[in-house]
Amino acid sequence: MRNRVSNPAIAQQIEIVVNGERRTVPSGQNLVEILANLGLEAGRVAIELNRNIVRKSDWSTTFVTDGAHLEVVQFVGGG
Repeated sequence: MRNRVSNPAIAQQIEIVVNGERRTVPSGQNLVEILANLGLEAGRVAIELNRNIVRKSDWSTTFVTDGAHLEVVQFVGGG
């Protein structure tokens, strides 16, 4: 009889929607970690989580759950 070993990395993934696109990310991440996971710098972005704007000071304590909808807006300069 073979023992089945589950992969905890797969079991700990959640699905979220970022700017209308479905993404799979590790569970238990806060907004700062989600940005890093997406390859975005936190310096010039605004985040809306489930239709609520989240203050930058709350990003590290705001955790993303399965099915969450994020809108991430990047500010760009120019002239």
